[in-house]
Amino acid sequence: MDKDRIYGSAKEFAGKAEGAVGDATGDAGTQASGRMREAAGTMQDLYGQAKDAARDAADTAANYAKDAYEHRGETIRSGQKAMARSVQENPLGALLIAGGIGFALALLMTRQPRRPPPRWRYFG
Repeated sequence: MDKDRIYGSAKEFAGKAEGAVGDATGDAGTQASGRMREAAGTMQDLYGQAKDAARDAADTAANYAKDAYEHRGETIRSGQKAMARSVQENPLGALLIAGGIGFALALLMTRQPRRPPPRWRYFG
């Protein structure tokens, strides 16, 4: 749990208490101050939750990458088997995909011929 979540929850509770005191005494300034403190606490709590979620996502991604690195041989072999199986099941589709990739690479690697700049003729 992030310290922003703890501080935010404390501010939110204090704001609610201050707002309740303002409601009981009928003091508009205390009510407004309590509502502002409550809103600030809520925002700080949400910020802490977002930081926790980002940290958890980063930890999950790091663990996934570490696991993939440790089991890279098995992963590559299973990918090769899946590719071979899909090519055996649909050889024409695999051929068309490979041809499309080759055509796209050829388009990317060739350059357009350079054209000379246009010549303007002035008749005067």
